[in-house]
Amino acid sequence: MTRSNRISLRRPVLALAAAIALVWGTAAEAHCDTLDGPVVSDARQALDTGQLNTVLAWVQKKDEPEIRDAFEKARAVRESGGTARELADNYFYETLVRVHRAGEGAPYTGLKPAGQPETPIAAADESIASGNLDGVAKLVLGGVREGLHSKFDAVMANKNRNIEDVDAGRKFTSAYVDYIHYVERLYDAAGSTAAHERNAHAEKTSASAHTH
Repeated sequence: MTRSNRISLRRPVLALAAAIALVWGTAAEAHCDTLDGPVVSDARQALDTGQLNTVLAWVQKKDEPEIRDAFEKARAVRESGGTARELADNYFYETLVRVHRAGEGAPYTGLKPAGQPETPIAAADESIASGNLDGVAKLVLGGVREGLHSKFDAVMANKNRNIEDVDAGRKFTSAYVDYIHYVERLYDAAGSTAAHERNAHAEKTSASAHTH
């Protein structure tokens, strides 16, 4: 492909971040059930300080009573120290992660060991810690660009096939369908993000107008 045919991606970074989640979605879900993930980290701090509000942010309002109950039980048992403290902490971690994932519509399969998170998750966490989006933008835009070019090139490689060659035709149609669906998923994800932002802005404007 010539340089002039290369695709220049200039859609908003946050919209494409939502789109690339189509590829990395399962990795993002898994981050919440690890022992060094953000949910357990907040749970550990809550048990140490007795402050539960940060933890409650991970669950839906209807699930607050279950989390409060588990928290109080864990706090009471952990005062015994030793093995009892470890068991109490793990009980609270597991309860919180299970309820959190249920709220997302995701299954709970147990707590996972601490370890290096997937590349996109590590980049996203780093961007929050540093307050800088550049690393995530580079990763996301690069992933989308590579995916589009790869699938586009597969289509173009079979575009000028011999129409009498059925095998070549099947390669073309397979590559075509894969490319079209990939573009469609990216566009829909980016579009839904933009629509959500517009609706949120409209609701905020409307609410502000009613207060005056």
